Amino acid sequence: MDAATQQTQGTMRALHGPPRRLRLNPAGPQGRPPPMSLQKPRQFTIQGLTLEGRTFRPSDWAERLAGAMSCFRPGGGAGGIAAYIGYSPYCVPQVVDGVKCVIVSEALQGIEPMAWDFVMNFARDNHLRVSETTPDTSGG
Repeated sequence: MDAATQQTQGTMRALHGPPRRLRLNPAGPQGRPPPMSLQKPRQFTIQGLTLEGRTFRPSDWAERLAGAMSCFRPGGGAGGIAAYIGYSPYCVPQVVDGVKCVIVSEALQGIEPMAWDFVMNFARDNHLRVSETTPDTSGG
């Protein structure tokens, strides 16, 4: 018998009784909203210098790494006509004191732990210098 042949009788039982309504409680089971962290996510600077002091190559490594992380954005990546080219606010290339760097926010770990691991393992595997950065909280 052909595997794609459909059965004439269904295999699912009909559910009896009125449909149940699900109650969604966004405040949680205790009636309180879930706790939010008051602490801002830490930021890390991955420098384009190896632990041995050499300049990391290729010269566009920072743009490539940040480009690979560009889809990890607040609210997710937009597709279709709403899509645009730009870096994620969680992983941005910058030049700091004449050295190419990538500034990575720890918030990336909360959005996609595998992306965070990828960036941090990239730095470790290539012996790049990583330092914790104090985020600019001056507002301008």
